[in-house]
Amino acid sequence: MEESRLQWQPIAILMILALIWGANMASIKIAARDMAPLFMAGVRSLVASIGLFIWMKIKRIKVFPSRTILFHGLVVGALFGIEFGLIYEGLAYTLASRVYVLVYTAPFFAALGAHFFLQGDRLNPWKAAGLSIAFLGVVALFSRKIGSFSVGTLPGDLMALVAGALWGMTTVYIKKFLSPRVLPLQILFYQVFFSVPLLFLLSLFLESPMVKSVSLIGLSALFYQCIIVAFLSYLVWFELIHRYPVSLLHAFSFFTPVFGVFLSGVLILGESIHLNLLVALMLVSVGMVLVNRQSASAPDAV
Repeated sequence: MEESRLQWQPIAILMILALIWGANMASIKIAARDMAPLFMAGVRSLVASIGLFIWMKIKRIKVFPSRTILFHGLVVGALFGIEFGLIYEGLAYTLASRVYVLVYTAPFFAALGAHFFLQGDRLNPWKAAGLSIAFLGVVALFSRKIGSFSVGTLPGDLMALVAGALWGMTTVYIKKFLSPRVLPLQILFYQVFFSVPLLFLLSLFLESPMVKSVSLIGLSALFYQCIIVAFLSYLVWFELIHRYPVSLLHAFSFFTPVFGVFLSGVLILGESIHLNLLVALMLVSVGMVLVNRQSASAPDAV
């Protein structure tokens, strides 16, 4: 029986995940000194899929229980790879801050998809208000560097927006077609394994050189992405998808850019804490209270 409200335990786990994914922003910047972003993403998916495959063999878990599952796995992997391709290609046309803001429209797409395609995960005024307030927090976080609209940035902006839509809808797709049928371990394997050829192919056509140098700090950052992020944290994320409404889970991803800016800017680069960061944290926190509070009293509201 799926719970309709997040208690403190899953909330604590989601906050830890947001912290891990926020730190991933810094690890990508560090590893990018040695290798191209799409190639890096391909390596990350490859290492994670090898680890998952070995673990499933040890546990005697069947990788593909049926042809139907194989098909859904291919879809999830393709969506994951296309999402990353759009993000990294979009960065060539628009500002990174704008990409962050537009990608984090994902919780809105997840909430809309869940409303129409998933039972018991309805969008209501309180949830919509909470998502909107949290999104304003992300906008406030990058408001100093967001720039102005121009025709030149439009392709990159659209790519980032589509990437956000794909992220949200992929979560809904997994919840509807894979979560009831297979284990979180298998879902994660499908996502990373089937994204590998697509990511490497995109890197081959869009990036040169794919590897610029090799350093210990770069390899350490890559290890963090492969094992901590793509293997362990994603596995926890898919376990949560099995148990809770995706609209609530995705909403807490708004904390990721806030933690990312704090970790990479304040702790690593030694920048001062700007008012934007505090305002963003406050708005995201208030938004999450509204999203989770209403789900407890009216989970099926339309």
